[in-house]
Formats: sequence, structure tokens, C-alpha cells
Amino acid sequence: MEALILTCGTGGGHDSACQAVAQAMTARGHAVKVLNPYTLKNDKVAEAIDKAYILLAQKAPNAFGAAYKLGDAYRKLPFPSPVYRINRLMEPVLERYIGENHFDAVVTTHLFPAEILTSMKRRESNVPRTYFIATDYACIPFTEETDCDRYIIPARELTDQFVGRGIDRERIRPLGIPVRRQFYGKEDRASIRERLGLAQDRKVILVAGGSIGAGHIQQVVSILLDRYGGGAELVVVCGSNRDLERDMRTSFGGRCTVLGFTDRMADYMKACDLYLSKPGGLSSTEAAVVGTALVHITPIPGCETSNMRFFAEKGMSLAVTSPEHELTDACDRLLDEAAREKMIEAQRRVIPADAASAICQLLEEEHETA
Repeated sequence: MEALILTCGTGGGHDSACQAVAQAMTARGHAVKVLNPYTLKNDKVAEAIDKAYILLAQKAPNAFGAAYKLGDAYRKLPFPSPVYRINRLMEPVLERYIGENHFDAVVTTHLFPAEILTSMKRRESNVPRTYFIATDYACIPFTEETDCDRYIIPARELTDQFVGRGIDRERIRPLGIPVRRQFYGKEDRASIRERLGLAQDRKVILVAGGSIGAGHIQQVVSILLDRYGGGAELVVVCGSNRDLERDMRTSFGGRCTVLGFTDRMADYMKACDLYLSKPGGLSSTEAAVVGTALVHITPIPGCETSNMRFFAEKGMSLAVTSPEHELTDACDRLLDEAAREKMIEAQRRVIPADAASAICQLLEEEHETA
């Protein structure tokens, strides 16, 4: 089978899900092409879209939240959204690309390519079977105006929400959010800590702001250092946010380990006793697949608020909305072994075991019967 997987670089989660599916399909012998469709126009267009999103999320999260609320209100209107109208402009270049290449299926881990594909289908362009993978624990605005053959959602419990927004129940498959292979499999914690150079005789607390380093990480780290001092080892991952990394090294470099972007996030999750992160859909799913105690902090308003609510309600994380007043109590609770095990068991119950393989199997079965 030959598959095209479309993504968009507005945050690392969509790319990570894309890579997870590509990884699984390649391992099963399929041919895969991964593409950000906006690069077909030119690289500057793709870069501008990515940078605009990241800058807004990093520097003005409340404005991002306001835009999300506006989208949620706009979806009640009986005509296409501005998002759809803008993405229609990409239709000719993607149509040409698909026409010049052979694909049995097109998978997208982002709403924007789904909008382009929908416009193509409405013009009766020759489009292969389309699969939309939702990477947040909510039906985000404008999902319902897309027309994909399958909607792969994070959990069975979200089915009614997607149906309520207008997605045909028969098209929905609750297979989970795909994560890369390195997040699967258990390994001796002592061995991982030795490999990473982490202490064997202390608790390890991991703090991250997602791939873009968003959130009030400096405040969180200051509170943790005041509370735990030398009694725990603190590792802070700043992602691609170089300004944050520089500031963290200046303020706390001698008291904790500060990292920028790392391709060893799975190892750090497996090595830690407690993971503090903004509630991105992918990072939260990765934590649940690894099986680590999770505290959600400083969500970017919008879909991350929904992610945090879903995880907290299912007992898969503790939600901290005010680090100053709630953070240390949450950490104290989860540094207890029994509380951690209870949370990890909840994660195992709710989060599908191997979403990437399940998605591959779905594509294979539908390809065989097409």
C-alpha cells in the first residue's frame, strides 16, 4: 500500500503523530510519503503558518484562547469558516501533487490539510480514501465541516462529542492518538537513569512545556526548587524555545538540569518519578503510554483545557490551574508510590495500547476491501 501522510508544523504534536503512523506503516512494509502540503506552495508559506501559531501560543496564550473561543462560536453559523476558505487556496497544488503520484490512502494529523482535501472532494477531484486523526481530546472547531472517510479519535468516551458536532458515527474509529515506538516497552529504570546520568537515590521530577516550550515554566521550576531543593533531581525541557532555555540556564542552571530540544524524551519520561507538562494531546498520550505520574500545568486555553479536563476526570493526571497554590500539594500526592500506581492503572484502562498499529491495520483492511 502507498500512503500520503499530511501534517502541519503548528506545534510538534501533529508532526509526532504523523511520524508515528509513518514509522508503523514502514515497519509493516508499506510505502509512505510524509508532507507538509504548504511546502508545495513554497517553504516560506509553510514557515509563516508554523511561526505564527508558535509565536501566538508562546507569547500570547490568552489571545490564542480567545481565537479558539471565537472559532467555537463561529462553528454555529450555517456557512464555511474562514479557515476553510483560506485553505481552499491550497487546493490546486495539492490536487496536482496527488494527481502526479499514486496513493491508496491519504492520512492527515491536522485540520488544515483535512480542509484542503474536503474542498477537493466537493469539486469531485480524484481523492483517495481519507483518514483524519484527531490529536486532542476534543472535537476542535471546524472538524465538523471536513469530509473525511474516517475520523480516528483518541478515546471511545469522546465518540458522542464528535457525533454531537455532526460527524457521522459510522465514520468514527476510537483507535487512539499514535505515538512513536520509543514510548512503548518497559525498561529497567536504573539502567535508563544511568544512561542519562541521573541520580539513582533521589526522586526525579521532569518538567516540560511541549515542543515549543510554552507555559509558565520558570514559575513552576522556582516553586519546585523551593519545595524539594536537593531532595529531588529536577530536569527541565525547554523544547525549541531558545529564549526560555537561555533564561532557565541563567536563573537555575546550577540547581537543575536544563535541556533544549531533545530526541530522548521517551527515556526521560521512563526515568522520572513525576512528569509536569502542559496538556498537549500528544505529550499527554506519550506519558500515558509510558505509564508515568502526570501533573498538568499551564494549559494554552482551548483544546489543551479540554485535554487537561479529560485526563483529570479519568484519574490519569492531576490538574493544576494555579501553580502558586496547588502545585506542591499535587506533587506531594504523586510522589507517593501507591498514588502513582493508581494513576498509571487509570492510564492503561483509558488510553489505547498501540494506536499506530491499529491505524495501520484499519488502512490495510479497508484497502483490501476497496
